[in-house]
Amino acid sequence: MVLAQLGGSISRAIQQMSNATIIDEKVLNECLNEITRALLQSDVQFKLVRDMQTNIKKIVNLDDLAAGHNKRKIIQQAIFNELCKILDPGKPSFTPKKGKTSVVMFVGLQGSGKTTTCTKYAYYHQKKGWKPALVCADTFRAGAFDQLKQNATKAKIPFYGSYMESDPVKIAVEGVERFKKENCDLIIVDTSGRHKQEAALFEEMRQVSEATKPDLVIFVMDSSIGQAAFDQAQAFKQSVAVGAVIVTKMDGHAKGGGALSAVAATKSPVIFIGTGEHMDEFEVFDVKPFVSRLLGMGDWSGFMDKIHEVVPMDQQPELLQKLSEGNFTLRIMYDQFQNILKMGPIGQVFSMLPGSSAELMPKGREKESQAKIKRYMTMMDSMTNEELDSSNPKLMNESRMMRIARGSGRHIREVMEMLEEYKRLAKIWSKMKGLKIPKKGEMSALSRNMNAQHMSKVLPPQMLKQIGGMGGLQNLMKQMGSAKDMMGMFGGGDK
Repeated sequence: MVLAQLGGSISRAIQQMSNATIIDEKVLNECLNEITRALLQSDVQFKLVRDMQTNIKKIVNLDDLAAGHNKRKIIQQAIFNELCKILDPGKPSFTPKKGKTSVVMFVGLQGSGKTTTCTKYAYYHQKKGWKPALVCADTFRAGAFDQLKQNATKAKIPFYGSYMESDPVKIAVEGVERFKKENCDLIIVDTSGRHKQEAALFEEMRQVSEATKPDLVIFVMDSSIGQAAFDQAQAFKQSVAVGAVIVTKMDGHAKGGGALSAVAATKSPVIFIGTGEHMDEFEVFDVKPFVSRLLGMGDWSGFMDKIHEVVPMDQQPELLQKLSEGNFTLRIMYDQFQNILKMGPIGQVFSMLPGSSAELMPKGREKESQAKIKRYMTMMDSMTNEELDSSNPKLMNESRMMRIARGSGRHIREVMEMLEEYKRLAKIWSKMKGLKIPKKGEMSALSRNMNAQHMSKVLPPQMLKQIGGMGGLQNLMKQMGSAKDMMGMFGGGDK
């Protein structure tokens, strides 16, 4: 996940405070000083950090708190709210609607990753059921059209541009008209960038904007400039009606926090963040889930969205049935590995789980984990149906392991390692045994009327204990946002 260092420092500070026997002024100050240091290292403006510290101290007045209050919870909540305040611009951005044609224009300086971001934005919406198209109106940079063409072809997205025409306004108008006739509901116009904020760039942007009349103008900004992002976002906002910001290159340096807080200060909503070069290294930016992940508290609703994306609705009840029976086979493990790989970068998914610090899955380790999963799947491809469908570990004798190793071109040691992983996962899976599954008709009624009391009856006792009993379950349901989301976790909700 992005900002791993910042998230790790803040999580450690909160953890140290939670471990203290008595929460007094000294412990609170140590925790806040650690968080302040981490935010300043991430290039967040000093005034914002100082205000945050003052506000937390006002909210958490240790002398006034009655003996029965949970001081740790109150401090953690205050830190969460203040971080949200720093990153929240306080206004939503325009959201394109499926089936209704929307024109989105991308602007920004050269080298900020604008062309790549255009394709990522189109690809993200294509996966959600939109029909996007790309128009290259960047005639200033040599190779801009080639880059967009290559990216669009790879993502199977229609594109328009010209090697001969030098007037960006003409290309933009022709492209938009063409894709409107083809009933594309998301037309993305990529404009020219310059090395610095100069008059010619702003004039060209204004002309393209007037000609294409975009529903949304997105400003793409490189996060490595830190708090200098404030001036850049403000300058673009004054010359063209910037409705949203996408912050790129969040994976390569420590200044991402400064960039995000600076953009929020201009009252421009950040809608996505770029976290790498690949097409799926692109995350929706939503302040509360983002801060929640930063503090190691996870993002359940984001995690459930990922699951709904990769596990088809008709397969969910079947998966639940297997869960409740507690029978874990190698075939189920294979299917779940497939789903994990479909979810996108493992680190991104991993950081959505409560208790996971982003530092636990560094960039290199993430690729290693993905490669290991693919290795295990290759070995399972060399297994017979009997081996894949059996839940008896004794079936796998030495001669079978030798055959699987030869068939997959791996060492027998690796096959044994894969089987150990299977046993570990089978042990976790067995804890789900006894999950009570509502019948089809009951599912939607339960999702409407469900509270923590109902939910505790559905969950197996061991799982309820792991969540932290009734208190933990209530917190989890608050994080999930709604009972419907919670039922989604169990394959239910309204279809």
